[in-house]
Amino acid sequence: MRKQGGLGMLGVLFLCIVIVIGAIGGMKVVPAYLEYYNIKKAVKGIVQSGQAAKSTPGEIRELFERRRAIDDFDSVTGRDLQITKQGNDVEISYSYQRKIPLFANVNLLIDFSGSSSQL
Repeated sequence: MRKQGGLGMLGVLFLCIVIVIGAIGGMKVVPAYLEYYNIKKAVKGIVQSGQAAKSTPGEIRELFERRRAIDDFDSVTGRDLQITKQGNDVEISYSYQRKIPLFANVNLLIDFSGSSSQL
């Protein structure tokens, strides 16, 4: 007779624990990346609409605030934008950190940054 192969009860338990920890980590990290993509979309929308070329930095910040209210994100405000204009070329850049608590006193710190020139 051949000996059976496969996972034992402890192997299945260990595999389930690893899957659950990975799923919990993913559920905590995914919203931070979704927010980053919303910020990136707001900056891209301002630049592609053509409004940024004929607006002052204050007006660009106001346009961003309107998009921020619609997309509902909090990590970057209009005051956090770095806006540089050279003629009709406008570059809007931003950077921020997001601290995500995982468990107990363990946190994940992610640095996000982007600019309209990277789009």
